[in-house]
Amino acid sequence: MAKVQPKVKKLYYSIGEVSELTQLKAYVLRYWQTEFSQLKPPKNRAGNRTYRQKDIDMILNIKDLLYNKKYTIDGARSVISGKESVLEEAQKTKSFNEKQQVIFRKIKNDLTAILNIITE
Repeated sequence: MAKVQPKVKKLYYSIGEVSELTQLKAYVLRYWQTEFSQLKPPKNRAGNRTYRQKDIDMILNIKDLLYNKKYTIDGARSVISGKESVLEEAQKTKSFNEKQQVIFRKIKNDLTAILNIITE
């Protein structure tokens, strides 16, 4: 995920500027604000959303998860909140015992045999 650097560095950006920077429609940004609790841009006195660089980075992270990595909104929400990384770590460290490996090899051989019969 590349970090977007605006032409003019500012402290706060309007929703239109963020929309242009991230190449997302404004209604998508407003919708994501309702779905992701981490994305809460403050509003100015006029009631307009004011995005900071950290908000833009969060939007780009969400965009990457949804559009490139094909996560669902629930999945992206769990990744951002940190729950997904704990599950992935547990699955990576989990190894199969010898009995399970024998069963997996048998299933693999059976599936290969079925595939050979189908393709002939």
